[in-house]
Amino acid sequence: MAQSEFLIRARSKSGRLIESTIRASSEDEALSIIRQQGAVPIAVEPAKSGLNREISFRKGNVSKKDLAIMARQTATMLSAGLQILRCLTILADQTTNPAMRDLLLDVRQEVEQGLAISDAMAQHQEFPPLMVSMVRAGEVGGFLDASMLQIAELYEDDVRLRGKIKAALTYPIAVGIIAFIIVTGMLLFIVPVFADLFSTLGGALPLPTQILVFFSNLLKNPLFVIPALIVIIGGVVTYRRVKDRPDVREVIDPLKFKIPVFGQLARKIALARLSRNLAALLSAGVPILTTLDIVGETAGNIVISKAVDDVKESVRQGTGMASRFAQHPVFPAMVVQMIAVGEDTGEIDTMLSKVADFYEQEADATADQLTSLIEPIMLVALGLVVGAMVIALYLPIFSVFELING
Repeated sequence: MAQSEFLIRARSKSGRLIESTIRASSEDEALSIIRQQGAVPIAVEPAKSGLNREISFRKGNVSKKDLAIMARQTATMLSAGLQILRCLTILADQTTNPAMRDLLLDVRQEVEQGLAISDAMAQHQEFPPLMVSMVRAGEVGGFLDASMLQIAELYEDDVRLRGKIKAALTYPIAVGIIAFIIVTGMLLFIVPVFADLFSTLGGALPLPTQILVFFSNLLKNPLFVIPALIVIIGGVVTYRRVKDRPDVREVIDPLKFKIPVFGQLARKIALARLSRNLAALLSAGVPILTTLDIVGETAGNIVISKAVDDVKESVRQGTGMASRFAQHPVFPAMVVQMIAVGEDTGEIDTMLSKVADFYEQEADATADQLTSLIEPIMLVALGLVVGAMVIALYLPIFSVFELING
């Protein structure tokens, strides 16, 4: 019997939503295969391919800012006594993001069919596992409005911190692009004019001028430019495709923490995010092992993820988190001590919140320092590059009169 491809949506043993494509002769066989893998199937449908594939514009279009707004508005309406179905209807009507509107309407329809809102959200990958777990904990504990408010604050802090970092990087990127355009323009249009002038006069050019003329000729040569562009574009495309592979992250992620200045900033952001997520999930009543599973997946750096996995094994064996965190150099002594105090006093979520506050403030301060430091450095660098090129162009002029008289 001919086999077809089926798109399977299922839930793993750890509760994570997974999607996969399976080749089978029927839907029943596809379901049997996914069950044999230890997953619980949620939905199965024929996978579309080629010209019949549906183009989805919703995937990836729901940002953390959208989720933060949704969570805060939901918390406000729930605390005012509105039912969850009414909240979802109002949210769908008010949002200006078409992708978010479709998502909320889907969730509302699933809740109408009898699903809990956390289960409905879990069927859509736009909702992160952290958010789903906190909503589920709020449902079970009867404090869904408080959980939604906590989710809103969590994502608002994350969006604010990301905005701060982007602002710090915008200036150097802009100056770098301007420098590239200026240098390329001089090499393509100004240097050849001077090179022609010098060649008609004869005589040997100074070494800096020769280097400048060499790069100008190289940039005008299609046999160099076209392969170079292919290599650069191919490298970027390849990296974007493989950057999430474990073997690539094993190499790249540790290097992120070792970059001068920026490495410290990346480390502070990672520690702030980990501490904040841990605190939010624990304070919402999510079990510790589930919490560690979720924060390990959302850490954003494999160094942190592997450390969290190690801590999870320690907790599973009945020992505390602090002693195992201390074995990983990425965690400063202050973090370890705060976790140890939290374990001793039974207020680990409070201590983790304080750690998150501290590192968010540190990341803010570091971003401000980078902005104030990078601006003059980039201006000086741009001036040196352009100035060096101008000097290299005008060096032969000092001997022009000698060549003319000669």
